[in-house]
Amino acid sequence: MNEIERALSFFRPQDESIPKLNCSQAVLAAFSDRLGLDPETARELARGFGGGIGRHGLTCGAVTGAVMALGCAGRHLNDEEKAKAHVQELVREFFRRFEARHGATDCRDLLGADLSTAEGYQTAREQKLFDGNCPGFVRDAAEIVDDLLIRE
Repeated sequence: MNEIERALSFFRPQDESIPKLNCSQAVLAAFSDRLGLDPETARELARGFGGGIGRHGLTCGAVTGAVMALGCAGRHLNDEEKAKAHVQELVREFFRRFEARHGATDCRDLLGADLSTAEGYQTAREQKLFDGNCPGFVRDAAEIVDDLLIRE
């Protein structure tokens, strides 16, 4: 199973005994092996980013999970300034590609619902936006990260 498939299986597991991860957790955890991260640590680090950072509708969790994964890309450079510049370049490219596919990177814009309000969250649940839209965001985020990391 590749990282893209892993991300989707973490986000919407077929086995009900496996806990669902939020979108940010699913993307970061999918790349944990490749990045040398403990999978549990990856899940813990990304736990607060689902629903647009703590369900505030801000930056999509799949995007924040991707940014965290890309943050590990500069490890091989042994110079913090070069590593930061390299990762920032990767993150800008990630955002460019994700926005080209979806038109936005904020959860509220992607879903058309404000998750920071009880009404907006309820609307998203009733319209099944999490089930209908979010798997595509998780898949695309993982696909873009995979492509960017292959170039490393």
